[in-house]
Amino acid sequence: MTLILPRLVARERASLSMMIIAPFAALALAAFANFTLYLTLDVDPSAVFYALLIEPFTSWYAFSEVLLKTGPLLLIAQGLAIGFRAKVFNIGAEGQFILGAICASAIPVYAPQASGIWIWPSMLLLGALGGGAWAAITSFWRVRLNANEILVSLMLSLVAVQLLNYLLLGPWKDPMGFNFPQSVMFQYDAMVPTLLPGTRVNISLLFAVGLSLAAWVFMQRSFIGFKLQVGGLAPRAAAYAGFSQGGAIWMSLLIGGCAAGFAGAAEVAGPIGQLQRSISTGYGYAAIIVAYLGGLHPIGILLSSFFMAALYIGGDTAMVSADLPIAGVRVFQGSLLLSYLILATFVRHRLDWPRPSAEIKP
Repeated sequence: MTLILPRLVARERASLSMMIIAPFAALALAAFANFTLYLTLDVDPSAVFYALLIEPFTSWYAFSEVLLKTGPLLLIAQGLAIGFRAKVFNIGAEGQFILGAICASAIPVYAPQASGIWIWPSMLLLGALGGGAWAAITSFWRVRLNANEILVSLMLSLVAVQLLNYLLLGPWKDPMGFNFPQSVMFQYDAMVPTLLPGTRVNISLLFAVGLSLAAWVFMQRSFIGFKLQVGGLAPRAAAYAGFSQGGAIWMSLLIGGCAAGFAGAAEVAGPIGQLQRSISTGYGYAAIIVAYLGGLHPIGILLSSFFMAALYIGGDTAMVSADLPIAGVRVFQGSLLLSYLILATFVRHRLDWPRPSAEIKP
């Protein structure tokens, strides 16, 4: 007896309404799956979901912290989504984020007495260049040696963490920092201006929104963006049309690296004010969830980054008020991504059951 298995067949056109419903359905599925998990952990599910989904919006301070975390998530996710749509999978945004923070910190570390309005813009520029340079290593190995960009970029993130540890435990360690692995505190002119008085929200949020608009124009209205999408959807057609696959890989990874590096620079020049080991907070990995949860569309990513930022703040609250371990927050984020990917697959594809061939009798 032959086992007949279905196969996925791409739909001619995915339903727009179903694509909009998919993220909300994924949230419901993730909530249901984690509900049972919280019961096994002897944690009150209602207290967890209240802390995760409601409490970030119950006070101005909590809401401002959501806006603060929206900035780096939005910056990184928009950069990654451009590459993902071209089927270039940059998984190393966390390392590029760290390199951006390191490069930006070089100015206040080596010139602590410098002053002037030029400092923080120069730090953001250096951060973007540092993240782009780190991504360029992956581009080189992918284009010239055909190495898998997923593995190379991911491994480079581990290298970036060790480089950060070396600097903060060695040459960049603050001699007056009571032996803590951190740099000196940055001077006032090295800090990004505040956007909302009385909060930690800075103007990097405006840069993130501006990048979202630029990403939409780039992918929807530019010929270069069209070439990237064609290369991702139909590589053979792109090659026949003369589009350079190597150029698409370089551009996708550099854009993602620069965006992540810019976010890292804005983090050390914004709410932190110095380079610390805790700068590696998982933004680069969470931004992958943000990009896919937003359907790899700039507007969807704008909304999903705000939602993921709320989960960050709500997760911190849940660890205190509901006694939820940090792993529980990460499991919720991972199950949300998994649920969305499953639903999105069936929105774009359908199951096709092949008919068994009739046996020919002699």
